[in-house]
Amino acid sequence: MSKANLSYWEHQSFLQGFDVAVVGAGIVGLTAAIYTRQRQPAARIVVLERDVLPNGASTKNAGFACFGSISELLEQQRKGGPAALLDVVRARWEGLTMLRQLLGDDALHYQPVGGYELFRAEDAELAATCRAHMGYFNELLAPVIGAADVFRDASSALPRTGLAGVETMLENRAEGALHTGRMMQALLRKAWQENIVVLHGCPVTQLDPGAEQVRLHTALGPLDAGRVLLATNAFSRQFFPELDVTPGRGQVLVTEPIPGLDLPGTFHYDKGYYYFRQVDNRLLLGGGRNLDFAAEATTEPGLTAVVQQRLEQLLTEVILPGRTPRIDYRWSGTMAFGTELAPIIRPLAPGVFGALRCNGMGVAMGAGVGQRAAEMLST
Repeated sequence: MSKANLSYWEHQSFLQGFDVAVVGAGIVGLTAAIYTRQRQPAARIVVLERDVLPNGASTKNAGFACFGSISELLEQQRKGGPAALLDVVRARWEGLTMLRQLLGDDALHYQPVGGYELFRAEDAELAATCRAHMGYFNELLAPVIGAADVFRDASSALPRTGLAGVETMLENRAEGALHTGRMMQALLRKAWQENIVVLHGCPVTQLDPGAEQVRLHTALGPLDAGRVLLATNAFSRQFFPELDVTPGRGQVLVTEPIPGLDLPGTFHYDKGYYYFRQVDNRLLLGGGRNLDFAAEATTEPGLTAVVQQRLEQLLTEVILPGRTPRIDYRWSGTMAFGTELAPIIRPLAPGVFGALRCNGMGVAMGAGVGQRAAEMLST
């Protein structure tokens, strides 16, 4: 649509008079807008999305409703300490709970299938360390999760999975899976029901901060709002280059339908750098960022031969040994990481606020970050 060909009605209804503008229609942006509506019933709210569908990770993720395997929790505790780890796990768990309450399990197609961390023979030392810490993490997380014995050794169930070369399997009984597409449809539907304007294919190219009014330069022309929230995650350095935000591209594939496939659960492999689960009667597999961190630290979508070949190798040698199913879908999504475990939720400039950097846990963190952003916008 040409900005020179906009009607009076389009200007009046879609492009002016906003109290709050949210940049980014992913999980954080849409939940922030919805929670802002709850706190500000009379506010005019708009969400601006650069692409036809929310880009980044919100529509690209694997649908894991997870908060961390033991090896991931150990690594994160080493970086931030027990208190910081407990805070971030609480934020992930509460975020998942909020998302389920906001949309409902039916809309999310939520499945409490559990999460499983897999260890090869060469990972025996790490597996022993993780197994030894199950009691510690069960006790640490019990007040957060509301259940004891969240983690348990499920290695005895390995023969049923048909996985090859895996010797230890540890279960997280509190994790699950959801349908990423249905989640985003439900969020968009709820936003419109709450009288929130959502404009797709409308990139913001520049921000002019201001204490009273912020001007956003968009593909449809300038748009003003009293307050602006950046929910642009890995793309945020376009506006604020100094932010501690590093993009991390995740590549994913999905196979053709596989008759008789029975692999309930979400699976984490090689310290969580690879992940897979059954989607309908297909196998979804993603990861491989660790093969070349520098190459995958990009906001550009794309697939690389080194990652795709490794994913296919895992598929045919470990997950479905001896079988070579056709690959029907391949894509990439972009996450955001930083030096701290906590997300960025703070003012960035006069009238401009940020809610971003979920460190690869956007499904778990998104709704909680959105709610905190709404509180910030309403003070």
